[in-house]
Amino acid sequence: MVQSLKDFSRPYFIGIAGTGMSAIAQYLQGIGMQVAGSDREFSKASGVSTKNKLEQVGITCHPQDGSGMVDAIDLVVVSTAIESTVQEVVIAKERGIPIIHRAALLALIASSKKTIAVAGTSGKSTTAAMLFDMLEYGGLSPSIISGAGLTRIIQQGKIGNAVVGKGEWLVIEADESDGSIVNYHPEIGLLLNVDKDHDEITTLLQLFEQFQKNSTRFSVNRSHPIAASLSLHAENDFAVEEGTDLSSTIGYKADHFFQQGISIQFTINKTPFGLQQLGRHNMENALAAAAVANQVGVSLETCATALKQYQGIYRRHQILGTKNGVVVIDDYAHNPAKCAAAISACHPLAPKVVAWFQPHGYKPTRFLRADFVDSIAKALRPGDEIWMSEIYYAGGTAVKDISAGDLIDDLLQLGVNAYFIEDRSQFVQAVAPHLTNDCVLLLMGARDPSLEEFSKEVFEKL
Repeated sequence: MVQSLKDFSRPYFIGIAGTGMSAIAQYLQGIGMQVAGSDREFSKASGVSTKNKLEQVGITCHPQDGSGMVDAIDLVVVSTAIESTVQEVVIAKERGIPIIHRAALLALIASSKKTIAVAGTSGKSTTAAMLFDMLEYGGLSPSIISGAGLTRIIQQGKIGNAVVGKGEWLVIEADESDGSIVNYHPEIGLLLNVDKDHDEITTLLQLFEQFQKNSTRFSVNRSHPIAASLSLHAENDFAVEEGTDLSSTIGYKADHFFQQGISIQFTINKTPFGLQQLGRHNMENALAAAAVANQVGVSLETCATALKQYQGIYRRHQILGTKNGVVVIDDYAHNPAKCAAAISACHPLAPKVVAWFQPHGYKPTRFLRADFVDSIAKALRPGDEIWMSEIYYAGGTAVKDISAGDLIDDLLQLGVNAYFIEDRSQFVQAVAPHLTNDCVLLLMGARDPSLEEFSKEVFEKL
């Protein structure tokens, strides 16, 4: 039974190209293990880049056919997406090789360091990246295992979602979607928000309550009512002041938000901050990161200086460019709150926002149908538009009893400018007459590995 990192040295990751899996694999390789893995994506053009980047750091990559299962492997790592019928899982069971879930392995890693676990239904990757930059700029040489690549690390030719530092602090994301958040016992637990996503609020709240109990120190967003209900010590918490009287004991407060173009400015405890990002939600992310960084010894002034150089993360309001007056932005938004925030953040850029969204999964789309419709309708201005293409299907036994077109019909009934274009390959041709020489084209979606290429193709075809 694997109980610590000392119990293995040759782990094998099935589905290693996945964001969560590749991050842990790179981290283990970075601390001296000999890592190998396989993925179905390696047989496709979309998987070549990830395979090359993993191999560049010394990780051995194989097709997902069992050929990589050499005798020296002493641990097999799987995610929820890996079926028990996969050849390598069958081989591992036959040989008696321990099999561990990705989340359980991350929990082992977290227990080996002083860990800061970032939780919440929105903003985890961005906040973790900002926090990592603040700790690094503050001289603490932190490590990070993230759900998205940091742009400045990607620019070094890497995947960008894992860094092994020499210091004692590790920043991770604590995922509530699969319930694995309860596995972590961090030095600092950070809770950003609690919105309906994956499960009902009552179920999510139970997970976050356990996360709170598992954390040595806990810091929450007091601007979010449900998150605020889990507060333990106000001096560790943070909140956004918007003309509201907040408790004087809250440790960190942001105010004076101002957005001009693609940059925002605000203050945290009267210290001026500014960064090249969009939206109030990024002020909240920065506030959360600064609150925790300050609690571990980094001054707010140093945090502000670090954020001046912050370059963002992969597919989070990533500006692809401007063509014929149209600003094209690629974003990972995939739940109601994230979609609404992504749309709202574009408003200061142009008088018209044309948003396109590809929902993922029939079950989550069905579960969140009313929430998507309500959130998107409220975020759009009278002249804005929302377009959707059909739900992304990753395989499995899903019941296909809902369509993205159903959400569009709901939005039309509310008087929203809404359009369904089932096949996204026809989107550019269909949307072209709706684009002005002063508008934003926002492309949203997650889970589908081809979305990055699709966004680039959209920009090229404009």
